[in-house]
Amino acid sequence: MKIQSIRAIPVRLPRDLTGAQGTAGSPTRLVGEGNYRWSSAYPVLYSVHFETALIRVELTNGLVGWGEAQAPLAPEVACTIVEHLLCPALLEEEFDGTPARISQLWERMYATMRVRGQSGGFMIDAMSGVDLALWDLAGKLAGKPVCALLAENPKQSIPAYLSGTSGAGPKERAEFATRYADAGFDLVKLYYETEWSDLLSLADRLPDRMRFAVDALWHLPVEQSVAMALELDVRNAYWLECPLYPEDAHAHAELAAAIKTPLALGESYRTLREFKPFFQIAKVLQPDLGRSGLTESIRIAEAFSGEVIPHLSIAMGPQIAAALHFAAATDNCRLCEFNPNVLATANQFLSDPLVCQGGRYQIPSGPGLGIVWNESFQNLCN
Repeated sequence: MKIQSIRAIPVRLPRDLTGAQGTAGSPTRLVGEGNYRWSSAYPVLYSVHFETALIRVELTNGLVGWGEAQAPLAPEVACTIVEHLLCPALLEEEFDGTPARISQLWERMYATMRVRGQSGGFMIDAMSGVDLALWDLAGKLAGKPVCALLAENPKQSIPAYLSGTSGAGPKERAEFATRYADAGFDLVKLYYETEWSDLLSLADRLPDRMRFAVDALWHLPVEQSVAMALELDVRNAYWLECPLYPEDAHAHAELAAAIKTPLALGESYRTLREFKPFFQIAKVLQPDLGRSGLTESIRIAEAFSGEVIPHLSIAMGPQIAAALHFAAATDNCRLCEFNPNVLATANQFLSDPLVCQGGRYQIPSGPGLGIVWNESFQNLCN
């Protein structure tokens, strides 16, 4: 069999910005006008829409695999890379569905721009979308879920943690988290927006049975970061995520050495090479399957001795399912991120919804990633 066609589809869906604030994809209030607006807390753009890039790969036998690139802004960029660079590299290539062959094709895609310095960013995002589609095909060829290709006895379910809280203030947000604690979730990630005191107040209002982690969204002031993080130490925070600018490994190392709360890092990085400088700094790594793909995420998890928890932000079915299969097959992965708004959006387009109940995800059991699109998805693509 050979790879017959590759299609990239940019997706842009409306979303409720008020309801999304404090959760994945738009954790802070946005300011300005237009489709892309600045965070009110730090200099990063966010989209007012739900944006992603879907990848469709078809073999000469008619079998189709689906993948997804993490593309919360400008999904057309990743799609253009797929169309103009990755299609010529992969079309008519032999494909037998083995992990070794998928790894070879990953290296072939990476080689297209290696000497031109395109070893991160949109380039790897586009590759990751194709990579997930190839794994989906591999599972379908074998008649097995992807996790069964990766592990002899994969997990059937995986604990989920609540990512973010909605509400006007600490009291309302604590009530939001409590509803999920009552439903079986025992860990919530709180997002630091503009007031550290508000975050601590929210943490102190959580029910005793609910642990918490903090995503600082890269904007703790370096000079005050230790003092701020010590407030998490006394509250036994599960982890402190993305405290400082992702480029600054040295500052992260100094912070990690000064506090007991483990650092969690990874959503900003895509390859094992990018992750390695943080192996001795972070206790938790968070590869995003839409940015690292399955192939590179597996390499990262195998090389790291600590805990690996996949990052899940704006995502449709292929990204979420890939994260679940990765979690099910990876020994040092015991959690997966859950955002109710994101999962609800993804499930709008699936005949068999992805399930998270009682604080646990069920691993899709169908062949490949286990994604089956519905009629709403056909309308989305047309």
